[in-house]
Amino acid sequence: MATVPAPLARVIQELTKLPGIGEKTATRLAFHLSRTERRDVEALAAALAALRDDLRICSQCCALAGSDPCDLCADPQRGADVLCIVEESADLAAVERSGGFRGRYHVLGGTLSPLDGIGPDDLNVTPLLRRLGQNGVREVIIATNPTTEGEATALYLARLIKPLGVRVTRIATGVPVGSDLEYADEVTMHKAMEGRREI
Repeated sequence: MATVPAPLARVIQELTKLPGIGEKTATRLAFHLSRTERRDVEALAAALAALRDDLRICSQCCALAGSDPCDLCADPQRGADVLCIVEESADLAAVERSGGFRGRYHVLGGTLSPLDGIGPDDLNVTPLLRRLGQNGVREVIIATNPTTEGEATALYLARLIKPLGVRVTRIATGVPVGSDLEYADEVTMHKAMEGRREI
């Protein structure tokens, strides 16, 4: 098998550092880029180079943003009385894509994970509590992932927030829309039954 030319090998090596990109995908992308118009490759390179310089953290919601405050925090059409707490900015984007939430957000920057040395001081909990004390928030929706760390973080936050007189809710978990019950595992079915609602 012929070796890959050094410029392609360098690109492949860098691409494999990205999450979810294995060597085969990186190789496919590198060869695609080698056939792409020069101006498009330069536009991609410029966008990547500017990424770290142009991104900032919103001082209100702690999300990655292009401005401070971010567009969502600056939007007067969004309700300030309901706050959705997510782990990362990518989770915020997923909730936004659903189109089902018109309140404000707060990004924790991760989850509690004592085994990894991540405690409350490593998350954006202090700015969250400051926001709750200032902005007349009446409900907090905790939308952490349904993992062990996400559940532990949700319980921790609920214990902190409830004494402030703010309603605390948790996003529902269970059987995904469009799936078959016969393929659901025991934990998913248990959560689905636990989170049932009247119709």
